[in-house]
Amino acid sequence: MTLFSIAPHARFIATLADRVIDGTLLGGADQTAPFWLTDVTIVLPTRRAKQALADEFARRGHGLLPDIRTFGGEVEDEEPFLPPFDAPIPLPAASGLERRLVLSSLVDQWANSPAGQRAFSSPPTAGEILSMAESLGVLIDDLHTEERGAAEIRAIVPEIEANLGEYWQQTLTFLDIALTYWPLRLAASGQADIAALRGQRLDRQASATPLVYGTRPVIAAGSTGSIVATARLLAAINALPRGAVVLPGLDCAMTPADHAALLDPANNPHGHPQYGLAKLLRAMGAAISDVTELAPTDHPRTTLVHRALALTRDTARWSTQRLTPDQLALASHGLSVIRARTEDEEARAIALAARQALSDQKTVGIVTPDRNLARRIAAELRRFGVAVDDAAGAPLFQSAAGRLLRQILALANNGCSAVDLMALLRNRATRFGQSRAAISALADAIELGLLRGQRANPGLAGLRQLLAANIDKTTTHPARRLTEADRAPILALFDQIETALTPLFALLGEKSIRAGALAASLCSAFDAVADGAEIPGRRELADWAGQMASLGGEGHSFRPRQLDGVLSALMLGAQVRTHEERGQDIAIWGQLEARLQNPDLLILAALNEDKWPEPADPGPWLSRGMRLAAGLNPPERRQGLAAHDFAQAMGNPQVIIAHADRIGASPAIASRLLQRLQAFAGKATADAWEAAGAIWLDQARRLDAVEETRPAPRPLPNPPASTRPRALSVTEVETLMRSPYDVYAKHVLGLRPLDPLGDSPDSRERGTIIHDIFATFVIRRHAVTAPDAIDTLMAIAADKFSGLDAIGERRDIWLRRFHTAAIQFLAFERAREPLVAQRHAEIDGELRLHLSEPFTLRGRADRIDELADGTLEIIDFKTGSPPTKGAMQAFEVPQLLLEAQMAQAGTLKDGIAPAPTSALTYIKVGLGPDAFTAKPFIPADGFDLMGAADEITQRMQRHVELFLLRDTPMPARLLPLPGQRFAGAYDHLSRLAEWTAVDGSEGEP
Repeated sequence: MTLFSIAPHARFIATLADRVIDGTLLGGADQTAPFWLTDVTIVLPTRRAKQALADEFARRGHGLLPDIRTFGGEVEDEEPFLPPFDAPIPLPAASGLERRLVLSSLVDQWANSPAGQRAFSSPPTAGEILSMAESLGVLIDDLHTEERGAAEIRAIVPEIEANLGEYWQQTLTFLDIALTYWPLRLAASGQADIAALRGQRLDRQASATPLVYGTRPVIAAGSTGSIVATARLLAAINALPRGAVVLPGLDCAMTPADHAALLDPANNPHGHPQYGLAKLLRAMGAAISDVTELAPTDHPRTTLVHRALALTRDTARWSTQRLTPDQLALASHGLSVIRARTEDEEARAIALAARQALSDQKTVGIVTPDRNLARRIAAELRRFGVAVDDAAGAPLFQSAAGRLLRQILALANNGCSAVDLMALLRNRATRFGQSRAAISALADAIELGLLRGQRANPGLAGLRQLLAANIDKTTTHPARRLTEADRAPILALFDQIETALTPLFALLGEKSIRAGALAASLCSAFDAVADGAEIPGRRELADWAGQMASLGGEGHSFRPRQLDGVLSALMLGAQVRTHEERGQDIAIWGQLEARLQNPDLLILAALNEDKWPEPADPGPWLSRGMRLAAGLNPPERRQGLAAHDFAQAMGNPQVIIAHADRIGASPAIASRLLQRLQAFAGKATADAWEAAGAIWLDQARRLDAVEETRPAPRPLPNPPASTRPRALSVTEVETLMRSPYDVYAKHVLGLRPLDPLGDSPDSRERGTIIHDIFATFVIRRHAVTAPDAIDTLMAIAADKFSGLDAIGERRDIWLRRFHTAAIQFLAFERAREPLVAQRHAEIDGELRLHLSEPFTLRGRADRIDELADGTLEIIDFKTGSPPTKGAMQAFEVPQLLLEAQMAQAGTLKDGIAPAPTSALTYIKVGLGPDAFTAKPFIPADGFDLMGAADEITQRMQRHVELFLLRDTPMPARLLPLPGQRFAGAYDHLSRLAEWTAVDGSEGEP
C-alpha cells in the first residue's frame, strides 16, 4: 500500500508539492523526461486547494503543471471522457429549492392530518413547514451519502418501536411515505438528487481509474473520505500501480489499540478529530503502520493537540502524557488566545491583529463558522481600508437586494404603515426610475407633511386622503405644511407604489397562496421599486426568481401570514458572492474553505460552544438512536469534522484563537476544543496564551477610548432676555420651575419634538380623548341626571374615537372600556349634583402680571364648577397618577393653584364671575379601584387654598423675573421630578445622560 499522511504542523500543499517533485509520491515513475510533471494527476478536495497547489508548483519553477482535479470532478470537463464510453448520461439534478417545495406539500399534508396534529402542540406555520421540508431533504442527502434508504428506516421500527413515543412512531410512518414518494417523483421527472449524482460520479471515476491512468502516477490528497463513495475512489486510486493517498493530519503515533478504540461505538468516538480517518483506514483495509508520515519530525504543537483532544476515557492518562516545560514553550510559540468580552470586541481585536500582519507583509486567513461574526470582522477591517473577501458570501435573504425585498413585503403586509413606507423610501436602492435625490426629497415631504403628528387610515387611499386634507389646511399638527406644488409629485409616487404593489396586494387578500405566486409578485414589485438602481444581490435575486418561476405551482398552499419566515425558508442556501476586486493577502473562510490552507497568520474565530463545534442536533425526523439504528452517522459526526478542522488549523506556525464571553445578550463559554487544550496544557500556559492575545484586546479597547473622561457640564444657555418668552401656560410654569432649559429650547430655539413615526395610540392619547368627551358633554349642557345621559356620552365617544378608524380593533376596545368610565363619571357627577350650580369645561383664562416687564400667564382648566355656596371647584381629570401630597405641599405642582388665582382675579372666560376657590380636586380616570375617586389638593401647613395660590403666584413671578426677564443662564433639570421613568422632550438635546448620574431608586441626578 502507498498511504501517506502530512501532519498538521507541516504546510500541507507545500509539502505535497515538494514530495511530488522529489519523487516520493510517484512510485518510481520516470522524472527524466522534460514534461514528466504533466503525466502526474493530483486529486484535491476543493478548488481553492487546487489553485494553491498550482501556485506552489509555479513558485518552484514548474511552468507545466500536473493534471490537478477535485473529488467529484467538473462534470462538463470529465464525464464525456470517462469509460465505459457507453455509460448512460447522468440525469439532471433536482435543485434543493425544488425538493424543498415538493416535500413541503408532503409535510403540510402530514401536519394537517389527525396523526400529524397530535405530533404538534400548535399548527406549524408556512415557514416552519418549509424549514421541516429542508431538514427532510438533508436527511435524504445523509441517506445517499451513507448509501442507505427507506428500507433501513423501515427496518428500525420493529427494533425500537416499543421504546418510541407516539410522536416518533408517527414520524417514522410519515418518513416511510416521504422516502418512498420522493424517488418515484424523481424517476417520473427524469431527475436525481445532487448527492446521488455525486456518488454515481465518484463511483464511475473509481471504476475508470485503471483504464484512465494505467501506470501513470495518481495522487489523492487531503480527503478524509467522509463520503462512502469518496472512500471507494481513494481505495481505487491507492490500488493503482503508481497510486498514492495522502491523508490530512493522521496521528501516526496512535497504536493499534488506539485505532481500535476509535472504532468502538461504546467510546462514542464520532466527535473525535481522528474518527473519520480511522474509519477510512478500516474501509481501505489498512492499519496505522501502513501509513508513512511525510512531514519532517514531530512537533510539540501537534502532540499537544492530539493528546488534548483524546477520547474521553484516555483523559485519565493526561497526568503521564504532559509535555515538558521546553516542549510547552515550543508548542506555545506563535499561539495566542483572544478572550473578548463581546462579539464586537472580538471582531475589533481580530481586525487589529490582521491589520498588523498585513503591514508586516504577511498573508492572513480568518476562519469562522459564524457568518454574523464574519460580517463584523469585515466591517472592522474596512475601518482600516482593508477590503476582505468573505469566501462564504452573504445569504441572499440578508443582502441589500434581500433587505429591499423584505421591506416591500412588510409595506404590503402592513397596509402601507408609516414606518414601513419610510423604511422603503429611505432605502438607497428605491428609485422608481427617478434619481435618488428626488426620492429622498419626496420622502422628507411625506414624512414631515403627512406622517409626523398625524395618523392616516390604512393603505395608500388613507395617505391620499391625508394629503388632500393637509394641503387644504384641514389637518392639525403637521410638522411641515405641504403646498399645492407638493401634491402632484407625491401623488405620482403613490401611484407608482400602488402600480408596483397591486399584484402583491391582491395576493395578500387571498385566503390561500403558493410560494411561486408570492415570489413572482415580490420580484415584480422589486423590479419597479429598484428601477435604475445598482444593488448587491440583484443578479442572484433574479436567478432565484427564475428558479421559482420554473417551479410553477409546486409547494404547499398556505395563508398569507408570517411571510417573512416563508421568504427566509425559500431563500435558504442562496448566497451573494463578492464580485469586487479584493486583495489576495487576506480572506475570511468558512471551515470547508479553510481546509489545507496555510497562510502566515491563521485566526480561528468564534471558538465558542455551539459555534465551533455546532450543537449535535439530529433534526426533527430521527433521534440519535434512530440514526444509528438506520446505519447513519450520529449528529456528533459533524462535531468530529469540526474538531479535525481545528486540529489541522492548530498546526499553523502562527495561530490566534478568539472567543467571546457574551454572544448577543447571553453569556457564552469557550469551545470544548479550546477548554480541553487549556486543561491539558495547564493554567500557567493557558494564562500565557491569553496574555499574548491581550495586546489585541488592549488595542481594541483603546481604539475608541479617550485617555481622560470628563463629565459634560450641565448646559447653561444664556440667551438675551429680549429673546425669551413673555407668556407661558400654567402647565409650562412647572416646566420653568423644574427645567428652564426646556422653556429655552421650546420658546427661544423654537424647537418642538416630532411625534414618533407610526406612533400607536397610547394611554396619553386615550386620556386626551376621554377629557374631550367629558368636556363636550358639559359644554353642550347635557344634564347628568337625564335618563339618556349614558347614551349621550357614548354617542359623543363614538364620534371622538372615530379618528382611530385606522386601527379599528383598538378603537372598539377603547369604546367598550369607556362605557365603564362613562358610568363612573355619571355616578360621580350625580352624587355631587346638589352641590353644583353650574358646570364649565375647557375654560380659557389669562393673568397679566406687571413685573419689570409685562408678562402674561395663560391657562385652560379641565373643569370649573360654580358651587351653590358661591365658591368654585376646579377639577383636573388625570389618566395618570395624581401628584403626591409632598409635591402639593412643596408647591411643585402649580397648575391648579394658578388656575384658582385666575378665577379669583376674574380672568376666566365663559362668564365665570370672580370668586374664591374652595376645592381643588384630582380625579383619576381609569378602570381600577381608584377610578373617579376624588383626591383633594392638600396645601402646605399654614396655608388655605387661596393662601397657597397667592404663595405660588409669588414664587412663579420670581422664577419668571429671574429666568425670563433677566440674562440668567437657563439650566436643565433644576428640580427633577422624583421617580421619573420617562425621557423629557428635550433630554437628548441637553445631553442629560452625559452629566447626570441617575439613582436607580429615586431617578434623581
